[in-house]
Amino acid sequence: MPIRVAALVRGGAVLVAAAATAALLTVPAGGTEAGGTEAGAHDGRTDGGRAAESRQIASSVLDSGGVRFTLTAIRSTADPLMASVRLEASVRENGRFVPSDEVRVGAVDGWFWFPVTGRGAVCEFSTASTDPAPVAVSLLITPSIGCSAPQRFELRDGTFETDGRGARAPHGGVSAGGGGTAGRAA
Repeated sequence: MPIRVAALVRGGAVLVAAAATAALLTVPAGGTEAGGTEAGAHDGRTDGGRAAESRQIASSVLDSGGVRFTLTAIRSTADPLMASVRLEASVRENGRFVPSDEVRVGAVDGWFWFPVTGRGAVCEFSTASTDPAPVAVSLLITPSIGCSAPQRFELRDGTFETDGRGARAPHGGVSAGGGGTAGRAA
């Protein structure tokens, strides 16, 4: 059965109009900066002044040192399918936790929002009550790819050090994980 040229032209015009409409609807009203932004760089606010969507994905409290580590995913303002992840340390002062320091895990908008906030998102989150306090973080890239390589940080005197050479792996501390499919038998 031959396809008429007029039908192809009409169908193509509909596809172009649909693509233009979709592109218009996905661009935020306030615009975005080139290369994406991390909401944490703007005090948790997007260009329109609204609070950026964020989700706590893991937390660990070390009783002996009075330190709490929190992993938070922050949804990208440039691409709603992407996210940045922040590791925050808080220290106990006068019975409550006060933010001490924070560091980004991976690149700005370097994670996929749904895998990093879904079930099994945290492959490894290890901490230890030593001085300095080592932290290891591995997150789910996608279910089919599996987990990222562990990134190591040290909290020394309330400040993170991330040079990679000095950061030790936590031993004998708190560990949570098991997400992803990397390293599992099929």
